[in-house]
Amino acid sequence: MPYLELMVNVQVPNETEFALEFSKVGAKALGKPEAYITVSITHNKTLTFAGTLDPAFALVVTSLDNLNPEANDKYSAILSEFLKEKLGIPNDRGYITFQDPGRGFIGYKGTTFASLWAK
Repeated sequence: MPYLELMVNVQVPNETEFALEFSKVGAKALGKPEAYITVSITHNKTLTFAGTLDPAFALVVTSLDNLNPEANDKYSAILSEFLKEKLGIPNDRGYITFQDPGRGFIGYKGTTFASLWAK
């Protein structure tokens, strides 16, 4: 169920193509089937970082069961490199927040993952 929620202050040349590619990169990086991945991209021209409007990003990665400090280092490297390569945003111009809310805090199919996985 990973959800990659990206906000950038640069124009994404082809948002559809970028989103589909980001989905594939996210799935591979997180080791999850792409069928489980959700990607959202928002352009916010007023997003600042370090007091400037230079190219910047804010990325929130929400995932169940596979986030930990060692893995997050790997994920951070892969995802920030993708943003640098595709959008020209240096990896020191944004933060990546990793969050695992727990199975009982993600709803799906009218219930939660805690209930679904308990069956």
